[in-house]
Amino acid sequence: MSINTESHLHMLEIVKKKIRHHSLTGRITPAVMHKAFKAVKRNRGAAGIDKQSIKMFESNLLENLTSLMTELKSGDYEPFPLKRVFIPKGPGKFRPLGIPAVRCRVAQEVIRSLINPIFDPLFHDHSHGFRTKRSCHTAMELVVKYRSEGYRYVLDADIKGFFDEIPHKLIMDLISREISDGNILGLIRKFLQAGVMEDGMVKPTSKGTPQGGIVSPLIANIVLNHLDWRLEAHGFKFVRYADDFLVFCKSKRQAEKALEIVTEIIEEDLGLTLSPEKTHIATFGSGFDFLGFYVSAFTIRMGEKAEERFKGKIKAITCRSYNLYANVVVDLNRVIRGTVRFFSAPFTTGLGRFNALDQFIRRRIRCMRYKRIWMTDNSRFLNKHIWNRGFISCRDVYLSAS
Repeated sequence: MSINTESHLHMLEIVKKKIRHHSLTGRITPAVMHKAFKAVKRNRGAAGIDKQSIKMFESNLLENLTSLMTELKSGDYEPFPLKRVFIPKGPGKFRPLGIPAVRCRVAQEVIRSLINPIFDPLFHDHSHGFRTKRSCHTAMELVVKYRSEGYRYVLDADIKGFFDEIPHKLIMDLISREISDGNILGLIRKFLQAGVMEDGMVKPTSKGTPQGGIVSPLIANIVLNHLDWRLEAHGFKFVRYADDFLVFCKSKRQAEKALEIVTEIIEEDLGLTLSPEKTHIATFGSGFDFLGFYVSAFTIRMGEKAEERFKGKIKAITCRSYNLYANVVVDLNRVIRGTVRFFSAPFTTGLGRFNALDQFIRRRIRCMRYKRIWMTDNSRFLNKHIWNRGFISCRDVYLSAS
């Protein structure tokens, strides 16, 4: 990757290639539009500020896609501002998301599908986020590999407000390094500057790419690809999933050097900031969290934050005021399957935690049944009665998946 890294004054200096992709607009066809809509429909999601759901958009699909295609090809497309929503991130903390309208999600998916094949071959093999045949599990397999190779120290770095703080100029410079189609570049700039509707007012977006936007994961990989290759050039072993990354070292001194280099790359090259509260040097001996997993020298299991989120979902389904109807069984089983399967990879050792979670779930179910919490209810509503109702256990899902 021939990015000029000689100048570290304020931001990465990008030298444009002589040969760039310049005819992408002509590849926007009805087939591409329909494929993009199918991807958006498959991912579901709420309506944007126009209140048009996926089902409503689909009810007049041909006309909507034809109109949108015309706007995209002519450059007349104007995105709606994003709808601001907040999702729980932890106790008393919330993560801001920007929800695009359905037609805007289709437009973003069209552009993503055109530019992703250009950038993906340029990405480092240790970048695992939102890429074909890569996932959280393939990233974790790399963690296991470096643990077995004797890397004891881990630089666990966190970029402060990464998605909200990426400079638009940096994004556009990195993309235009590979693409010269002015219309496509203009559309991407419009996505970035669409603004956010919050409390009835549209707020402009002068930096960042919204969490919730379809092109945002690809933009994250484009921006942090520079970090990957710089770490490679310095001889560090690492793994990255979007903006979450670890650098593996065999000594504390090497980890401290890694921190210095990462700080330089993030702050001087990319114009971003490391979070001093969340960036630290950990060890496999003391353990650390990554991608929802808790990792230590002898175990990899569901992390505490992931467990709290899981319990929160269980509590929402099993409120004491609800009745024990069939829909509760369906909803609870769906949450159990999805969560437990994710944490049931071959490298995990989480059976003990899932046994404890089964006890928690059974207590919630009995509480729904009798509208109280009494120990005697355990003998009145036995485990076999719960299974006969159709409820599944974390233990069984874990054992079958692993």
